[in-house]
Amino acid sequence: MAEMTTAWSVDHSAYPVTGPASVQLEFLVRYAVLAPSTHNTQPWLFRVRGDSLELFADRGRALPVCDPEDRELVISCGAALGIAQLAARNFGYEGAIELLPAGGHPDLLARLRLGSRRAPDAAEARRFRAIPDRRTTRTAFATNEIPIETLATLQRLAAHRHATLVYANTTGDREAIAELVAKADQLQMQNPAFRAELAQWLRPGHAPDGDGMSIASFGYRDNLSGAAAAVIRTFDLGAGIAARDRQLVAGSPVLALLFTDQDGPANWLRTGMALADILLEATAAGLQAAFLNQPVEIPELRAGLGAIVGSRRIPQLLMRFGRGPKVPPSGRREVRLVIGG
Repeated sequence: MAEMTTAWSVDHSAYPVTGPASVQLEFLVRYAVLAPSTHNTQPWLFRVRGDSLELFADRGRALPVCDPEDRELVISCGAALGIAQLAARNFGYEGAIELLPAGGHPDLLARLRLGSRRAPDAAEARRFRAIPDRRTTRTAFATNEIPIETLATLQRLAAHRHATLVYANTTGDREAIAELVAKADQLQMQNPAFRAELAQWLRPGHAPDGDGMSIASFGYRDNLSGAAAAVIRTFDLGAGIAARDRQLVAGSPVLALLFTDQDGPANWLRTGMALADILLEATAAGLQAAFLNQPVEIPELRAGLGAIVGSRRIPQLLMRFGRGPKVPPSGRREVRLVIGG
């Protein structure tokens, strides 16, 4: 439990500057595990092999109802990879990445090597410092406008990872997206298997497993997480959740869609790496973020998201940004449990 509560306080000064590459790579995992993941499943495993850090998908933590193709699982792993690379750069290395190495284990998603020496630029250093402060905040945001310069920076970061960040700026676009989110809420909550899967990952933030979602991130008392799971498992709350999400969309200063040109594991990994950069830049700018991915998770609704904002690309994530209350950090598994031999 101590690891779970102290993971967010990783001490950068403990980095083994004079240690071997294997020890330095293992240290990067302390940052990688702070990445966001669907339902806070933390579906990643790492292995140090020679001079590289290997990233594996942990299929045992998949969400077969919500995410049957493991698309969001791989995006989550991509976010962990992006944070590991950012940490490598903070400590003076390039952080060279190889996606989907040929001839490897089917769950091997990427390799990261320290690479050549490289000093971080000021923007990278700022994003690195934001890693322990990043949260997924599911409460309502204040309606304060977000500076145009910040929004443009987020778009540039997405483009650097071969993704496209598009903002829903018009009232009509936002209303249409709100309707898709509400429809997806109702469809998902009508499914008892979906509700059971969601309930499985709802648990108090102090739970010993160090994973899953506490309802504290929704603005409720953490110790009610178990009761909330029981209610969700038993009752179809789709209408109420849909109404709440409509209000969240309407009240969010920024609503954004993250697209890729193609749809497959490499694109999902790049989406995750772009997500890591975007969320950390937003955090450094004093913003919070949350996801509204329900319509992306339903094939018959997914294509409609792109049409609303006039894009023919593949929507991967739907996010909202703003300024909201600081919520407690989510639990984290012990690092020793995610590093294999």
